[in-house]
Amino acid sequence: MADIVDVAVGDGRFKTLCTAVTTAGLVDTLKGAGPFTVFAPTDEAFAKLPAGTVESLLQDIPKLKDILLYHVVSGKHLAADLTKLNEVNTMQGSTLKIDASDGVKVGSAKVVVADVAADNGVIHVIDSVLIP
Repeated sequence: MADIVDVAVGDGRFKTLCTAVTTAGLVDTLKGAGPFTVFAPTDEAFAKLPAGTVESLLQDIPKLKDILLYHVVSGKHLAADLTKLNEVNTMQGSTLKIDASDGVKVGSAKVVVADVAADNGVIHVIDSVLIP
C-alpha cells in the first residue's frame, strides 16, 4: 500500500488537492505516521468554487494551510465510525459536523467514496471543498 499523499497522487481525481498540499508545505505531515482521516475534495469539487478562488488560495499560504488542515482529522475514522459521531476535531482546530442521516456528510460536503485505504490512515472522497 502507500501513504495518504501517494494514494491521492495515484488516484488521479485529486490533482488540485495535491498541488495545494504541496504548495502549503503539508506533504511531509500527510506522509507522517498518522493515522489520519482525510476528507479529500476532488478536482470537480475545487471547480465548484468561484472563479479565481483556487489561484488566490495558492498565493495565500496561511489561508490555504488553514483550509487544507480543516479537511484532516487525527486518527483513522472509517465510514462506519463516522456514522456514530456528531462531529470530529480537525487538525485546523475547528470541529466539523457529521450527519449520517442520508449517507455521510461532513460539514456541507457529501462523502461520495468512503474508506479509501492508505498505510497511514483513510481517505473519504467528498464532493465539495470545506471552508472553515
